Amino acid sequence: MATLQKIRTKAGLLVAIVIGVSLAAFILGDLIKGGSSVFQKNRLEVGVIDGESIQYPDFQKQVEELGEIFKQNYQTNQLDDNAWTQVREQAWQSTINKIVMGDVYEDLGIEISSDELFDMLQGANPHQIVQQIFRNPETGQFDRASVVRFLKNLETGVAQDQRVYWLNLEKQIVDERTQSKYANMVGKGLYVTSEQAQASATAGSKTVNFDYISLPHSTVKNDEVTVTEKDLKAYYNEHQNDYKQEQSRRVEYITYAVTPSEADYKDAEEWIEDIKSDFSKAQDNVQFVNSNSDVNFENVWNKKEDLPENIAAWVFDENAQVNDVFGPYAEGASFTLAKLHKSEMMPDSVEARHILLQVTTQAELIAAQALADSLKTMIDKGADFAKLARENSSDQGSAINGGDLGWFKRNQMVKPFEEVAFNNSTDSVTIVATQFGLHLIQTTKRGKLTPQVQVAYLTRNVVPSTKTYQNTYALASKFAGENTTKEEFDAAVATEKLTKRVANVGENERQIVGLENARQLIRAAYQAEVNDILQTTQESPIFELGDNFVIAVLTQASEEGIASFDEVKARVELAVVKEKKAELLVEKAKEALAGNSDLSAVATALNTDVQTANNITFNSFSIPGIGLEPSVIGTVSNLGVDKISAPIAGNNGVFVVMVTSENEAPGVNVASEKMRLAQTNSYRVASQVFTTHRNSVEIDDQRSKFY
Repeated sequence: MATLQKIRTKAGLLVAIVIGVSLAAFILGDLIKGGSSVFQKNRLEVGVIDGESIQYPDFQKQVEELGEIFKQNYQTNQLDDNAWTQVREQAWQSTINKIVMGDVYEDLGIEISSDELFDMLQGANPHQIVQQIFRNPETGQFDRASVVRFLKNLETGVAQDQRVYWLNLEKQIVDERTQSKYANMVGKGLYVTSEQAQASATAGSKTVNFDYISLPHSTVKNDEVTVTEKDLKAYYNEHQNDYKQEQSRRVEYITYAVTPSEADYKDAEEWIEDIKSDFSKAQDNVQFVNSNSDVNFENVWNKKEDLPENIAAWVFDENAQVNDVFGPYAEGASFTLAKLHKSEMMPDSVEARHILLQVTTQAELIAAQALADSLKTMIDKGADFAKLARENSSDQGSAINGGDLGWFKRNQMVKPFEEVAFNNSTDSVTIVATQFGLHLIQTTKRGKLTPQVQVAYLTRNVVPSTKTYQNTYALASKFAGENTTKEEFDAAVATEKLTKRVANVGENERQIVGLENARQLIRAAYQAEVNDILQTTQESPIFELGDNFVIAVLTQASEEGIASFDEVKARVELAVVKEKKAELLVEKAKEALAGNSDLSAVATALNTDVQTANNITFNSFSIPGIGLEPSVIGTVSNLGVDKISAPIAGNNGVFVVMVTSENEAPGVNVASEKMRLAQTNSYRVASQVFTTHRNSVEIDDQRSKFY
């Protein structure tokens, strides 16, 4: 069992296991009622990958299996919505990989034999995951015998879910090795020539200093250029690849926020006043707070300067007695009573050392307790604490210092550790358990005693009542009932001076900033027509998202591919205006350059200044003071010293440059550069081969119908 625990904790770091949320079973039942088998197949289609239909039951089974593995890996019984979203994404990517790459591997004869798998699990060349899991904690070396024992017990000695978990790890090891084989095969086909290496080494070793004149686009006013519809369409037709887009929907919406009313504030205040007497009489302050307060008791000690000003003045200036109650007082959207729980003279800091015995299973806990008792007995009889810490502590950071943690104040350690360290008498040893394991703690020095207190806060948050929800819903319902078209929606928003918000969402997105649980609104947007008021699954125009009632209209639907001219006309116009301004500036610069070989004279003619940039190489990403200007970098890298360039149309303006000096590092090592480029190619292959194959097939993702 200890081995499986190690699998869970280490595999989370070594294996990319990602997670998502399952659909309720009733959806599947609803989907399969009636209709022909072909119709049902289409209704249950989660997607189509390279012509292969992916059906919901098969895909959902894979999702649930991955979900169970995740639960085991992180020792949890429940996954939240974000976790399930990741599970579904992992399942989808795994499905794509299997279909897209399966035929590639088969055609090339790439496979993992049983002998090879044996070698990776328990042979001479174990996989790194296996090495990490089955490492001897005493020697730090891989323990092959432990692997053999574990695999012998796999069929009968472990629970079924743990067996499934291990088999999934085996599958990931096989998949990783298969992908690695293919990437290596492709990588072997790439070659770096000596000319490539020479050019790269030279480009990286030569630095250039240059002077330049900058003519920003902003120096030309918009009304100085003329842009026609013909210009716009011509530019759009020549640059259509710049306007590729993903599928998206544009939604405009208003919200009716459910916020506490004056009556809700009054109710909360009355509640806190009514309970004050009971709180004053309570014998167990912690239990009373945890049973009645909206905020649990916090087990912390505070000095005067750590407390809120009003509480500090009450406790320390008015000399409150233990069990005295202060308040109630308003604090934001809440009312609070404060009760002095404890008051003592305590050290403001302590110096301590510890021995940590890590525990991950019940069996390890029993062994650790026995060892802790033994070590404590030895220390009580005079054994060297520091020596025992160096030999036994799992906290290697402090073990090398004999377990010494130095001085620390309140609230710097986990609570059980802190309580022992501050309550221990000097040099006594106490054993305590925390989430890190068992600690033997010895307080070596105690700081100056100061008055410190614990305060029990009983808080009543002001929340909207049922009546408040009903009143807010009535407002939303009135708006929705009176405005059933986009035209009416827009007119009413303007008339009532409401705030209209806008969201652009992809089909599989789940969030809209400022709205909780927005997935249902996004799904509705993809089931509606442009200018429709969106409807819930119950055909209501009002979405209840967290503490907001939302009414929304679909204003734009963009499909995957090249955006239409009308959709991107504003962007096209900006690009054409920029291009026209650059043309004017280039002509202006050419006139100044005519018959002029002095850059300063050119700058004077253009009513600007000469500026300087230093240490620029061909591989530079940007130029200080200019920004991202690859055309300028390419020009100065090849211009030659003391030569003035022709006008350069850049990203931010037009430039004229003159190289003032070049410096080339001596002894360029072409062989080393060749090796570096080859290694870079190898890394690129590993990350890009799958992307290349994926982009070569058609993938229709329909998961949004179900999730």
